[in-house]
Amino acid sequence: MTTKGPESEHPSVTLFRQYLRICTVQPNPDYGAVIAFLEERAHQLGLTCQKVEVVPGYVITVLTWPGTNPTLPSILLNSHTDVVPVFKEHWNHDPFEAFKDSEGYIYARGAQDMKSVSIQYLEAVKRLKSEGHHFPRTIHLTFVPDEEVGGHKGMELFVKRPEFQALRAGFALDEGLANPTDAFTVFYSERSPWWIRVTSTGKPGHASRFIEDTAAEKLHKVIRSILAFREKEKQRLQANPHLKEGAVTSVNLTKLEGGVAYNVVPAAMSASFDFRVAPDVDMKAFEKQLQSWCQEAGEGVTFEFAQKFTEPRITDIDDSNPWWAAFSGACKEMNLTLEPEIFPAATDSRYIRAVGIPALGFSPMNRTPVLLHDHNERLHEAVFLRGVDIYTRLISALASVPAMPGES
Repeated sequence: MTTKGPESEHPSVTLFRQYLRICTVQPNPDYGAVIAFLEERAHQLGLTCQKVEVVPGYVITVLTWPGTNPTLPSILLNSHTDVVPVFKEHWNHDPFEAFKDSEGYIYARGAQDMKSVSIQYLEAVKRLKSEGHHFPRTIHLTFVPDEEVGGHKGMELFVKRPEFQALRAGFALDEGLANPTDAFTVFYSERSPWWIRVTSTGKPGHASRFIEDTAAEKLHKVIRSILAFREKEKQRLQANPHLKEGAVTSVNLTKLEGGVAYNVVPAAMSASFDFRVAPDVDMKAFEKQLQSWCQEAGEGVTFEFAQKFTEPRITDIDDSNPWWAAFSGACKEMNLTLEPEIFPAATDSRYIRAVGIPALGFSPMNRTPVLLHDHNERLHEAVFLRGVDIYTRLISALASVPAMPGES
């Protein structure tokens, strides 16, 4: 791919780079600067702007383009404003400079995850309004905080508030992933994050002795059981070429804690695990399996949840679903090849689906390596601009879906 000089940069790219320079890195995002940026966009586009503070300092910004038939359920275009931390020493360019190289690649934290989509929404709406379009369904653009640390002070609370109910959302779009092939990935469900901490207690003593029933021995048994399960799921994935990563349950050991000295056997040790539970798993049965692994390890072995999502939902991806028909139909008209999958990690879509609103995860980035949360996260400006084109068509199609049976 090639690009023109900076003097001829597309205004949408300039706006994208401006947004990327707002440092919303966890754990101290500059949300105030984001809100000011969005308020200015709303003013320029003639959209209403509502700010909903779900907890002190955590504001959901809602930009709205009213439809011609406001009684119909609306379209929700969601994106999060925070980004994950960076290790600058591993970057070729300052991750908050939004540096664009001579080939047209824009380096910045959030370039893929997911500030590109936020600006693509805005620029698509700008184009549709400038062309004089009007649609039956109201379009809401929601910009939410806290997603990168679980959404607990963002979308999880927002969906329970009257301000969210007042949006009357009938369908939502949220983030997806890049695809290195010619195809575009679309996500119709996602795995549920279960973060658990297993604590093992046992007999302490001097480390020169063969002490029985130690915390480490029992914890080792649990770790062995969980990692055996991990290997089984990994083999199941590798043995079936039709399965994607999101269709199986993954787990990784992420923390080991315990001990005070080399020569002291500790009375307690713990191990933390990140499970991503596939949406077809029986949640109650799986929790009983966790309990049995701990019980089999011996007395004094327990676990607790740091995060536990138990309401996975699946959005239908056949033409019986008018939203899917509109989305996939527009993609077909643009000659886009879609690869439907279950999202392997977690997004705010899980909260939206949990309250009964069908949602698809989609970030229009093909022929692009998956670099979210990675060093040198980047996106080519041509891919970004094509994404604006794609969203322009998608928003038009979705906001034009006729009234369905039962809608008023």
